[in-house]
Amino acid sequence: MSDDSPREARAWDSTRLASNPHKDADKAGRVREMFSAIAPAYDLNNRVHSLWLDQYWRRATVAAAAPVAGTDVLDVACGTGDLAAHFARAHARSVVALDYTKAMLDIGKTKALREGGAVGAIRFIEGDAQDLPFSDSSFDIVSIAFGIRNVADPARAIREFHRVLRPGGRLAILEFGQPTAPVIRSLHGFYTRHVMPWTATLLARDRSGAYRYLPRSVETFLTADALAALVRQAGFATISQRSMTLGTCVLTVGTVA
Repeated sequence: MSDDSPREARAWDSTRLASNPHKDADKAGRVREMFSAIAPAYDLNNRVHSLWLDQYWRRATVAAAAPVAGTDVLDVACGTGDLAAHFARAHARSVVALDYTKAMLDIGKTKALREGGAVGAIRFIEGDAQDLPFSDSSFDIVSIAFGIRNVADPARAIREFHRVLRPGGRLAILEFGQPTAPVIRSLHGFYTRHVMPWTATLLARDRSGAYRYLPRSVETFLTADALAALVRQAGFATISQRSMTLGTCVLTVGTVA
């Protein structure tokens, strides 16, 4: 068996994506291999296929989480560190960036060191959102951008977020959504199902099926109301949601009592 065989066997092919990818028994392994495969072109695809809106969404997330001097931040599923860098620039006291995929972390570390200053001080850690390697009440803010959808058990991860937050701490979850206006929803669906998978796959030279998984994983994920319910069930006292860019993204913020 060649070295490529395990990855090929675990790719998100059309047969596998015909069902709900969130119910795949090997979802965690497939997600890790998928992000390892696309890591080198991840930032470029984010910029191009969001029309550069991805950075605006992240800045809005930081503003909603409202870091102040002395704030300790944990950014989960940090990818290449874009959201963590925005928190560092907002003068948080410390920023820890955690991700399940080493290839993404390696790129994030290189970017942070290149920028230097507060961004260069971000601490990158490999870890699982469902089993955070931190003591109770360690952080003032926990954030996760476009990552809760990729976790095998979102409810378990959100309970972990609550555990590591201090009283008064804030959770910010930024995730893709589905536009509600029929015409916008139709145009958005055509773009995400047909245009983006083809062009993004070409840019990434991807064989993992990552950009076929992305729209399917959004379509089959929790609604905004269902996600808010999970946040409430985890023990968060105050929950607010904000729809952005015609419903393309939803920002959910919860506060610990």
